[in-house]
Amino acid sequence: MALTLDQVKSKSTARLIGLHSVLLAAANALIDRCYYRGVPIIITQGLRTIAEQDALYAQGRTKPGNIVTNAKGGTSYHNFGLAIDFALLLPDGKQVSWNIDRDGDGDKVADWSEVVQEAKALGFEWGGDFDSFKDYPHFQMTFGLTTLQLRAGAKPSEIAMAKASAIIDRFKEEVKEDMSKIEELEAIIARQDERLMDVEKRLNISGKETYAINYSEAITAAKAVGAITTSADKSKLELNIIQLFFNLGLFKKG
Repeated sequence: MALTLDQVKSKSTARLIGLHSVLLAAANALIDRCYYRGVPIIITQGLRTIAEQDALYAQGRTKPGNIVTNAKGGTSYHNFGLAIDFALLLPDGKQVSWNIDRDGDGDKVADWSEVVQEAKALGFEWGGDFDSFKDYPHFQMTFGLTTLQLRAGAKPSEIAMAKASAIIDRFKEEVKEDMSKIEELEAIIARQDERLMDVEKRLNISGKETYAINYSEAITAAKAVGAITTSADKSKLELNIIQLFFNLGLFKKG
């Protein structure tokens, strides 16, 4: 069974705590938009303390592991709640993937690229575009401020935040419209299924027999009286009409 949006979002809840309010809105919008593109994601990192940043910087240098960042404590936008990291959430809802070539939704576009596209549209900068160190899971919003300015106490301006929020709000509305269209399509499909079931009942055809027993018998009888010459390429509507005539006894030789 496919994961619901609520299930997907619940996976990231803890990592969203402490983010700047605009980043929080952008992160939630990103999760929504990616979900409706068939690419569930999970936020793996949000706000990071200076101590946590220093420990991460030490990895691959003075501690075991691979180097994963060039940013010391206080020089990462994570330290100010202005950055997030993500991973692809796999269908079981438990495992994650950092495979940038994975195409889980089968649309011939890498899932990672789809997430990056959505993030950039929301106003995020992508770590994969960095010159010195490619940080592919990383997204940030700087509001035009350096980490040096942020350490000195600078805050994003009201104008910068308003511009960013306007972009996010616009895309959130698009998600609502997409959700409405999906719900409308699901309702249409449900009504069509109900009508099909009603037709099959009137034709005295069970769902199990529709493609197997009854059609075969009806087609044989129709061929025998010359009503049809072949059953090839017959639509389901045509097959149902043949079945109806058979049930009414119209293919009996007189």
